[in-house]
Amino acid sequence: MRLSIDVHLDYAFPEPADVLLQVEAAALPDQRIEVESLLIRSDHPIRAVMGEEGIGQRCWARGERRLVADYHAIIDVDRPAVDLAAFAPTPVSALPPETIGYLLPSRYCESDRFEHFVRRQFAGLSGGELALALVDWVQKSLEYSAAATEPRGGALATFAERRGVCRDYAHLLVALARAAEIPARCVAVYAPGVDPPDFHAVAELWLGGAWRLVDATGMATCADMARVAVGRDATDIAFMTIFGTAQLIAQTVTVRRLAADG
Repeated sequence: MRLSIDVHLDYAFPEPADVLLQVEAAALPDQRIEVESLLIRSDHPIRAVMGEEGIGQRCWARGERRLVADYHAIIDVDRPAVDLAAFAPTPVSALPPETIGYLLPSRYCESDRFEHFVRRQFAGLSGGELALALVDWVQKSLEYSAAATEPRGGALATFAERRGVCRDYAHLLVALARAAEIPARCVAVYAPGVDPPDFHAVAELWLGGAWRLVDATGMATCADMARVAVGRDATDIAFMTIFGTAQLIAQTVTVRRLAADG
């Protein structure tokens, strides 16, 4: 799957502020960057730093009066679909050390509060079958609400309200998976077909010795997502973190499928 990605960001700053951008697709074995450009209109130097887990990169910029950024990329995604149910469970004591932190609660994924619910609701399931049941439960239990754009809390709030946007779906799935002793992390991706078109948040679950991309909203598949960043929750994968205040002027995210030769 080849994807064409275009992002336009335009923000005004009442006072100068540092800005941490995270909009560039990551170069990974299962997604090859064919074309890429990031243009940031600023009077100040731009500095790139590595992303979480060494995946992707962030970019420090300075917002002063106005900050405009344009990103374009063509990504070749080579990631076949997998059957989650086929993966056997991995005992927590046998997990690789880099996954241990993704078993623990985080700010927006309060997994310790879901342990009783998971044991009762999904009794008798383990491994990939349990993971698949968690994805199915989140997708069927939540109502996607594009109006719910303001952060209102973490997985617990989403569980109570039973509605949200992609970020909320990802938080709840990640929290449930961690409560089920499956390492899980949040992932920022680009994907075609996201409605409304925007930056997209999904989850990755550690199954069968590797991270498996899953979108509990059902809007994207693992074969047509390009990872941008990974982390414990939305705090780590935000496309823009502003150390101050800013006003949105314009923001567009366009992701299109390309023909194999186009």
